[in-house]
Amino acid sequence: MSDALGRAGAGLLVAAAIALVARRAHSLSTSGAVAATAVGAACVAAGWGWGGLLIAYFVVSSALSRWRETLKEARTSDVVAKGGQRDAVQVLANGGLFAAAALLSLAAPAGAIWPVAAGAGALAAAAADTWATEIGTLAGHPPRSIRTGRPVAPGTSGGVTVLGTAASIAGAGFVAALAALVGFGRLAAVGALVGGVAGSLVDSLLGATLQARRWCDRCERGTEREVHGCGTRTRPAGGVGWLDNDAVNAASALAGAALSTAVAALLVAARGAP
Repeated sequence: MSDALGRAGAGLLVAAAIALVARRAHSLSTSGAVAATAVGAACVAAGWGWGGLLIAYFVVSSALSRWRETLKEARTSDVVAKGGQRDAVQVLANGGLFAAAALLSLAAPAGAIWPVAAGAGALAAAAADTWATEIGTLAGHPPRSIRTGRPVAPGTSGGVTVLGTAASIAGAGFVAALAALVGFGRLAAVGALVGGVAGSLVDSLLGATLQARRWCDRCERGTEREVHGCGTRTRPAGGVGWLDNDAVNAASALAGAALSTAVAALLVAARGAP
């Protein structure tokens, strides 16, 4: 326990320094920086492998968000409710489950696969969704709804492209590969790859079906914003009112964690079978 506390203290300093840099770079809001510091400290308390995996995810995701940012904002600003700086809710929706798994790993029996599989799967799902969004938005043709197959505006939840789908697989693979490198094990890495891709799919399906949708009567366009870019207050147009994009991201991470754990457990059982 003393080792975990010592790592937590060191992790707090490292996470705070990274969060401060991200805050000055406008990647995080003030609340997002506070949440990121807490998440980072929790992960490092479980081990530097957990902390390193989280840092790699955050650095690459932030870099992708800044890549061709002006073009992506121009394409999606009238649709997405949040953009640019990540706030505390967004940080926790994407990294909170990973941090929870890290803390649970401290109490789990030595060699238990479920904490590392769950954590890696949750982070892989977050990476898959982030990469799909940040890269898929740049596709040369409009996305199509995963539910209806009809073209939708860039940034619309549940909209998919071939480029974005490939990016989601790459994002999950990135986290899975790093998980294996930092000591999570090959079985957890395989689970993370499967869980990450599946979690991103859950995100798209929920976004296209149950996520709250709004409508601007003035522009006659769908949006997730309460006030559209034209300045008009929008009205509800479907979905579950409280299920916003952050809630969908959290559900995606949970699905990724659950499936990753199940796949890893099945692989363990198969390896031990006669």
